[in-house]
Amino acid sequence: MISTDLAKFFRVKPDTRVRLKDYDPGWEQTDELARLGKQSVRKRAEDLLEESVAELAEAQELLYADNRHAVLMILQGMDAAGKDGTIRKVTSGVNPAGFQVFCFKAPSQEEVDHTFLWRYFKRMPERGRIGIFNRSYYEDVLIQRVHPEFVSSKHLPPGKRGKSFWNARMDDINAMEEHLVRNGTLVLKFFLHISKDEQKSRFMDRINEPDKHWKFNPGDLTERGYWDDYVDAYEKALTATSTKHAPWYVVPANHKWVAHAVIASILSTSISELKLEYPKLTPELKESLEDARRQLDDEE
Repeated sequence: MISTDLAKFFRVKPDTRVRLKDYDPGWEQTDELARLGKQSVRKRAEDLLEESVAELAEAQELLYADNRHAVLMILQGMDAAGKDGTIRKVTSGVNPAGFQVFCFKAPSQEEVDHTFLWRYFKRMPERGRIGIFNRSYYEDVLIQRVHPEFVSSKHLPPGKRGKSFWNARMDDINAMEEHLVRNGTLVLKFFLHISKDEQKSRFMDRINEPDKHWKFNPGDLTERGYWDDYVDAYEKALTATSTKHAPWYVVPANHKWVAHAVIASILSTSISELKLEYPKLTPELKESLEDARRQLDDEE
């Protein structure tokens, strides 16, 4: 393993002012393993991913059997941060019936006519399942903050859209997440942190490699022009909404193998800490099992 407690390296402590420049998107290893060299550390990360995926498969089955908890995993990041690939890698060993993935695009008219949290709340995972949000309700304090003209189209009551407006939205998010946690949902939030240079490299790959052309969206270049504004919006959101009950993890994502290993490890470990149990058999069920055993034994 890269570390016995990966989470502590990346968890944003509550009431901490986040400055993304203080987080290295190219992080590859802990200091104690620096002497091993990149290849050795990468092999360890790949082994950790394999181990965590296997543990997650077992944890998901127990989560379903226990049926008291749900898991909400949120992935946010700049364009080309690797959200889709992370989902594929982390869930590669999980029963597809055990998780749901939702990718939120522009809201429909029905969704616009409700509060900004409505369309997300109705997609929350039920007990026993893992729900993954590829982008989430945080878009409403990120992209809309960078592009305030989008807010004016949401049919909201008149009023200023300044600091108090965004703080109120983040208060609403904190309250919703606290409600989820109180009712048995484990909320894990990951910000895939890439550098601007790495984003450029990935965009160039999408342009130069034919099998990646479908991934390229010219609109991504437009949004790249707002890089500093997005950094500011993310810093404000991470600062205001990393709480004890629903912390953020700033995951270095310039190296995809690092991000995959870190997220898979935190996810599997966090579920195992829920102290899940298989249901205890009632006397009636035990008797029913014995009847079934006798019936099967009597078959010719």
